[in-house]
Amino acid sequence: MHKVYLLLGSNLGNRGKNIDNAINELKACGLIISKKSSLYNTSPWGYTEQPEFLNQALECFTSFEPLELLKEIKKIEKKMGREKTVRYGPRIIDIDIIFYDDLIFKSDELTIPHPLMHERDFVLKPLCEIASDFVHPELKISVRKLLEKL
Repeated sequence: MHKVYLLLGSNLGNRGKNIDNAINELKACGLIISKKSSLYNTSPWGYTEQPEFLNQALECFTSFEPLELLKEIKKIEKKMGREKTVRYGPRIIDIDIIFYDDLIFKSDELTIPHPLMHERDFVLKPLCEIASDFVHPELKISVRKLLEKL
């Protein structure tokens, strides 16, 4: 089993229910969720003319390989009604793979660790709550220290 850290976000509709539904869908496709952060209200990043997000970090275990996991996540997002909009735009649900074990992985579809996670407090705050000592495999610094540097 692989340990993965995911970040869930929603800023359309009932944000809390959307996150709960996404968690249920992740469980239904076989992920074992071992830790959940608190829910965080966060300002939008990138495209700021939209409602606030609700974010939550998860620690999960999966047998999926990285691209298989991404495929499952995309199916969940689509099933929940996510539609393509502007980059960093509003969404019913967003599920990002932040870390996958201590893997460094780059393909056209997916980059692990998430390439912008260390610049985003809405990722680092909830992640720090459940994985403060996890060391970023490329930057060689803990999640706690990354958050302090922001």
